[in-house]
Amino acid sequence: MSSDSDRECPLDGDTYQQEMVPSKKTAVLVDGVVLNGPTTDAKAGEKFVEEACRLILEEVVLKATDVSEKVCEWHPPEHLKQLLDLEMRDTGEPHHRLLELCRDVIRYSVKTNHPRFFNQLYAGLDYYSLVARFMTEALNPSVYTYEVSPVFLLVEEAVLKKMIEFIGWKEGDGIFNPGGSVSNMYAMNLARYKYCPDIKEKGLSGLPRLILFTSAECHYSMKKAASFLGIGTENVCFVETDGRGKMIPEELEKQIWQASQEGAAPFLVCATSGTTVLGAFDPLDEIADICERHGLWLHVDASWGGSALMSRRHRHLLHGIHRADSVAWNPHKMLMAGIQCCALLVKDKSDLLKKCYSAKASYLFQQDKFYDVSYDTGDKSIQCSRRPDAFKFWMTWKALGTLGLEERVNRALALSRYLVEEIKKREGFKLLLEPEYANICFWYIPPSLRDMEEGPEFWAKLNVVAPTIKERMMKKGSLMLGYQPHRGKVNFFRQVVISPQVSREDMDFLLDEIDLLGRDM
Repeated sequence: MSSDSDRECPLDGDTYQQEMVPSKKTAVLVDGVVLNGPTTDAKAGEKFVEEACRLILEEVVLKATDVSEKVCEWHPPEHLKQLLDLEMRDTGEPHHRLLELCRDVIRYSVKTNHPRFFNQLYAGLDYYSLVARFMTEALNPSVYTYEVSPVFLLVEEAVLKKMIEFIGWKEGDGIFNPGGSVSNMYAMNLARYKYCPDIKEKGLSGLPRLILFTSAECHYSMKKAASFLGIGTENVCFVETDGRGKMIPEELEKQIWQASQEGAAPFLVCATSGTTVLGAFDPLDEIADICERHGLWLHVDASWGGSALMSRRHRHLLHGIHRADSVAWNPHKMLMAGIQCCALLVKDKSDLLKKCYSAKASYLFQQDKFYDVSYDTGDKSIQCSRRPDAFKFWMTWKALGTLGLEERVNRALALSRYLVEEIKKREGFKLLLEPEYANICFWYIPPSLRDMEEGPEFWAKLNVVAPTIKERMMKKGSLMLGYQPHRGKVNFFRQVVISPQVSREDMDFLLDEIDLLGRDM
């Protein structure tokens, strides 16, 4: 006996929205839902995609290198809420309205592709990576098994193999992760698992006090990882750095001995190649010697500086990285592979990653499949669904070649050198230190402070200069540049050069604009 909800009924086309396109004159209803044919108007959807892509091309891609465009159109949060229609309603909105919303989103977003966006450790537009992102968004893959993601798993394997070669290892393993912070967490957990494999099943109970060592200039993700993994932030020992921001090896060894004497169990040293603020590179060879003496896992956070490995002129900055047990490297930074594109690379080839993270989900990783299941690499990840981030880097690498990527690094560092020399020439600009990478840290000293003695009053007044100029440049939309205080030094600007769209003229404009915005202070 069939219910009213299961019977066939005449279909009145006027009772359905335009998007509903039943395929027969009569519709089968189950629980009041029409089951005949697709209910989405594919033609209308295709037209929307076409028009939205045209909008993206015109308003984002074609304007990406236009310095006459604003970097941002600043509005305070409450005002921006009024400008944007953020409310989600019971009924859908027409396509012309959705396109208007798309236009608003582009208008009020920061243009990170702009040649004068210098605010973060990523910038610019790589056209090949962009196309790769369009493709993966359209295909919507998840990279865990070969059966659902054959192409992207092979791409990831090829990219990881090539990155491992540039580190200097003969073999290794790796995986792409959603951010360098996650790569650092992976490495910390992997080092702990190597030190105490039982922890995977038995947990933290019964373990000695585990302790790790990292630079005082390290990325804040090390503290977050220690907190997340139950190691505890008090068990992260921050090793003092020299005046250039590099870890002091003698201080590292002293702290290791002290921790051991106190009954703690050292298991990891994290060195940094390219610190976030100063762009410093820790002395990897000396740190590796210490790790070997004490039997400690050496992880190198090269999220920012790893791309210097692509340059024969600058790879010396990471001398000794081949001695690391694991390396974090983010191609979405200097190599512009598009956020996010971050690899953890591991020297071990004994399936340590898989042993550490595998959960052997039987509905995904069946061992009796009809193909080589070693290509089902998803069990090496703490994620289930995982984006094919390696594909963006692969597409850029295929387009530019190794030599093109090398030129990208060389040009960014040459522009950095040009800016440093200009800063030295100009009155009112003062470098914090001579940079060795693309981080240029400097103060702008307005005319009113230039004859003042560098005492407490001077530094207090100078501390206000960078934030005030930052506010003015944001509201004007002329450029974006980061600032921060750092280890006892008052607020200063940190300029980072990445994009090949940046020119010498942009470097000159940067200094001219800072002077224009701050000379009245």
